[in-house]
Amino acid sequence: MARYGWDQAWADEFAPYDAEGLLAGRVIRVDRGQCDVITADGVVRADTAFVTPHDPLRVVCTGDWVAVEPTGNPRYVRAYLPRRTAFVRSTSSKRSEGQILAANVDHAVVALSLAAELDLGRVERFLALAWESGAQPVVVLTKADLVPDAVTRAHLVQDVETSAPGVPVLPVSAAFGDGLDVLAAVVSGGTSVLLGQSGAGKSTLANALLGTDVMEVQATRDVDGKGRHTTTTRNLLALPGGGVLIDTPGLRGVGLWDAGTGVGQVFSEIEELAAECRFHDCAHAAEPGCAVLAAVDSGALPERRLDSYRKLLRENQRIVAKTDARVRAEIRREWKRKGAEGRAAMEAKKGRWM
Repeated sequence: MARYGWDQAWADEFAPYDAEGLLAGRVIRVDRGQCDVITADGVVRADTAFVTPHDPLRVVCTGDWVAVEPTGNPRYVRAYLPRRTAFVRSTSSKRSEGQILAANVDHAVVALSLAAELDLGRVERFLALAWESGAQPVVVLTKADLVPDAVTRAHLVQDVETSAPGVPVLPVSAAFGDGLDVLAAVVSGGTSVLLGQSGAGKSTLANALLGTDVMEVQATRDVDGKGRHTTTTRNLLALPGGGVLIDTPGLRGVGLWDAGTGVGQVFSEIEELAAECRFHDCAHAAEPGCAVLAAVDSGALPERRLDSYRKLLRENQRIVAKTDARVRAEIRREWKRKGAEGRAAMEAKKGRWM
């Protein structure tokens, strides 16, 4: 069990269930209301019907530590232990629900393929969710062998580093093994979740870290150099050098879910500049004494970064407003205040014109 992350703190949390004769284990796969759980007795199949509430954020998830019935056909998961971290995104449905992708994760490894043009906005979106989860993000630039020129590759790494302050950015070639030793050292301690779009090379990367072809990999498309979507479930796998890895299906949509803190972490340089603005509630639009706009004008802050920051803040505010009545009320009050100020400004202008 220690190989999968079991420690004394988990044992202490599990003590009440141990007293009931239940079996401790970690969920390594969830599939249609059932899950595979690694226990001291090996892998058991268990039903999750007893812990499937209406709240989708409280369903059993890959990475959870659970209490399982020691016998029975079927066996049932009776409870899961409080999560240390949880990677959550909003669903694509119109019901404004969150979807938990992985639990009890120490590192969130964001895979980004160098076979295609870098989408820095998507990187920032992934990182906001990663920081919000409580995990330490790592960006891996896969298929680095497709950019053989060292200078070009260094520029690409620098572009990503600018969009990922405080985050390690590692160029890796799973095909040739370049950079794998550094990544293996990062993920050897604790639990890591592998995230990215379909075709980012996650399964190839997972196989390279595992030292064997566990995950199915399809050939690269000749049209654009991208891989095809292969992984369909979230699987927790023990790494030979220590630690465990959760491989995930490619994520087409990466919607924020109450990730205000994560957004602030991704754009930490803007948050620091904002503290120097003349007005504490500066919107960084046209206010006098705005340190953020001054940084854009001087070239110290890329305008793309500010645009992305505004976009993610608006998106996060919308999703929070849909699920939090208090925030909705605050936003409505802010709208009314700004509307009143706008009307007062227009009246003042009319008075000057007359």
